[in-house]
Amino acid sequence: MPRQAESDTELVLAARSGDAASLGLLIARHMAGMQAVALSVLGYGPDAEDVVQDAVLLAMRRIGDLRDPAAVGPWLRAIVRNGCRMRLRETRAIPLEDMESLALPSREPTPEELLDGRSLRDWVWKALDELSEPVRLVALLRYFSDVSSYDQIAALCGVPVGTVRSRLSQARAKLPEALRRTADLAHDDAASVTMARRREAEQMMAAAQRGAFADVIEDYWRPDAEFVRPNGERAPDGRRFALRGMETDLADGVRQRITNVVAGRDLTIWEADLISPPDDPAHCPPSVVWLHLLRGGRVRRLRLFHPRPARSAG
Repeated sequence: MPRQAESDTELVLAARSGDAASLGLLIARHMAGMQAVALSVLGYGPDAEDVVQDAVLLAMRRIGDLRDPAAVGPWLRAIVRNGCRMRLRETRAIPLEDMESLALPSREPTPEELLDGRSLRDWVWKALDELSEPVRLVALLRYFSDVSSYDQIAALCGVPVGTVRSRLSQARAKLPEALRRTADLAHDDAASVTMARRREAEQMMAAAQRGAFADVIEDYWRPDAEFVRPNGERAPDGRRFALRGMETDLADGVRQRITNVVAGRDLTIWEADLISPPDDPAHCPPSVVWLHLLRGGRVRRLRLFHPRPARSAG
């Protein structure tokens, strides 16, 4: 375990090499200064707390981008200050990537690069798994998927926007404690888990598109699995409805291509492009999200969501 007397530089270098406890100590050491910045700009209230917690998550993800390890304190406070400015300037929900564009290099990270270093990434994933399913789901959507706006998350989860805000607030409040609690535990290899789920998704989609979706459902879905339409309505017979929908899409010439997979302990999120038939390019929306809630490794509920509307015929 790192000692309190270790310098910021030593802690940053240790964190970059995968020492989760060093990163936790760095955050704890500079938390008061980060909170002071937020309070000085935004005053007391939930906005200040939210900005600080967003900054903590961002710092954990991007510690490897810090050019001068000795300047970690000013770097952390700059992230908070930029987050406060965004909060004052915008009335909409603040995407974390907007803060990144101000505080850090502007290159958009790939999903695999969202967390720097295997040990740190696995540590954060373990901490996320400590959260309750509803709270974990909104956190995964907000920070690791393209369904990241409050309105989109609310639509996909079938809850009011206020509930999304509340659950994100819970995630921000609980994640630091979960990180401290899990720092010394063995962590699963999150990248391997995600890669395995990605391969599984691509195999299932390939089987579906060659007409074998019934086999996919039989192997991976529970007999009592629910299917929730994009409009939020529950189909009366989930497995049969899902099969009929896939067969209809295939007959219409619609194809899907997996673009991203987010894997949690008891959920999997697929993001996919929808490819309309060449003779009807506006047939369907450009993309779809498959939200799989799992029990015993099999789908207990599937909800589909279209992040963007269908293109107009023009």
